[in-house]
Amino acid sequence: MEITILGIESSCDDTSAAVVRDGRLLSNVIASQAVHAEYGGVVPELASRAHGQNIVPVVDLALKRAGITPAEVDGIAVTRGPGLLGSLLVGVSFAKGFSIAQNTPMMEVNHLQGHVLAHFVTLPEQPDRPKPRFPFLCLLVSGGNSQIVLVRDYLDMEIVGSTIDDAAGEAFDKCAKIMGLSYPGGPLIDRLARSEGADPHAFKFAKPSVPGFDYSFSGLKTSFLYFLRERVAEDPEFIDKHQADLCASLQATIVEILMNKLIRAAKQYDIREIAVAGGVSANSGLRDAIRAAGQRFGWETYIPPVELTTDNAAMIAITGYYKYLREEFAGLDMTPVAKIGAL
Repeated sequence: MEITILGIESSCDDTSAAVVRDGRLLSNVIASQAVHAEYGGVVPELASRAHGQNIVPVVDLALKRAGITPAEVDGIAVTRGPGLLGSLLVGVSFAKGFSIAQNTPMMEVNHLQGHVLAHFVTLPEQPDRPKPRFPFLCLLVSGGNSQIVLVRDYLDMEIVGSTIDDAAGEAFDKCAKIMGLSYPGGPLIDRLARSEGADPHAFKFAKPSVPGFDYSFSGLKTSFLYFLRERVAEDPEFIDKHQADLCASLQATIVEILMNKLIRAAKQYDIREIAVAGGVSANSGLRDAIRAAGQRFGWETYIPPVELTTDNAAMIAITGYYKYLREEFAGLDMTPVAKIGAL
């Protein structure tokens, strides 16, 4: 018996709907919101309004591309959190309405858990893409989260390390803003860091000292700010002259911080199945570092396709699929939450 799941993702500024059948991706539609660029970051009220405008046409297109009708959906999975409360409310409300109208069970999904399980989505163009074997460690890095997750099974995860302040994605975006780059800054820093002649060793920035496997990027952001203030005071054109080197050095520092803790965790837990997930996993420097560490330490490494790194409903649908198999259904009294503790 085939199981078809409709996934809904609306945690931040992307409205997405996807259809998964027995783990195979049939469609994945994403509507992004360009309105936030002029504000240098996501404006929650604008985001929730845009979700309200996008949710119906996005779901309609996802169903049409999958070649199915609403009646053929066996279950609907929706992001409950973490995220922007107003944005989450749009997706959850739609899922409840769909569940009632189609008499279809609903599954609540932890957005972060979805990022990890994106590795188990079977893409039509890559049907034989290797999937992590349990147990594995996943470095989950996004705009608001930097975590090392021990994954024992599809729905059995433990956070063994997490950021105590800013996440890696926030560090990229905030440092980009300091340099006068537009939002989102992470992809721009990556592009400039890869430009010809960019030197990742040109400048040295502070690296935090945090116990265990936890991360901290607030100090790096602050030291980067004071470093530029001093240099610009001496030479007002310093940033323009050294932009590529600044980006390359900053990226190399963030990647080094991420990788040092991941390597230590892999040794302590004696695990060689290593994955990376989340929006920052699209960063070329981090992807290269994961591959290099894999060769050095004998890891089996798993790097998601770029289209599955950012917020998308495919990862929500696949998580809902595994919840459906276990009959872990949500009631209509389910409410969105801005923060979720454990995975």
